[in-house]
Amino acid sequence: MTGQKTVNPSADSIATSARAAVKKGPPPVDNWNPPFCGDLDMRIARDGTWFYLGTPIGRHELVKLFASIIRKDGEKYYLVTPVEKVGITVDDAPFVAIDFEPSKDGLAFVTNVGDEVVAGQENPIRVIRDPETGEPSPYILIRRNLEALIDRKSFYRLVDIGEVAPHQGADWFGVWSGGVFFPIIPADELP
Repeated sequence: MTGQKTVNPSADSIATSARAAVKKGPPPVDNWNPPFCGDLDMRIARDGTWFYLGTPIGRHELVKLFASIIRKDGEKYYLVTPVEKVGITVDDAPFVAIDFEPSKDGLAFVTNVGDEVVAGQENPIRVIRDPETGEPSPYILIRRNLEALIDRKSFYRLVDIGEVAPHQGADWFGVWSGGVFFPIIPADELP
């Protein structure tokens, strides 16, 4: 095609475009509609480790940069800059909530890439249970439609501060934050 530049996606080209966009503040990735340039061999493992071409990305600042431009459209994840959009693989959630502290506003979570949110109406906690094993997978909404898997130690701490409260016509065990009750398990299923 005449006048149109072919873009071959790479981690370097995405990083360069992202650095330029981030200089102006938090990137408005939801407002960018660049052409889809294909899938990149980049994966975020369930434990929050980012891989490129099968190798862990060791530079935390680079991971934070990529994390700032991730977007979820439907069920697929992309890295988006003003000039390119590339698909990536996410094993579970793009972030991991690695800690939380009670604050005057509620439970303040921090992720592996430095995002900080207080659980509440805007940043709800949800727990999915495996239908076969019953094992819980807890998540908190971080931004837009991007969630963090709450790590095991933080989930155990949530359970330690949990209580039974009425929720949607039944008693549930869960936690309060930001004036909102987040159910974890039906009270009648408690051990």
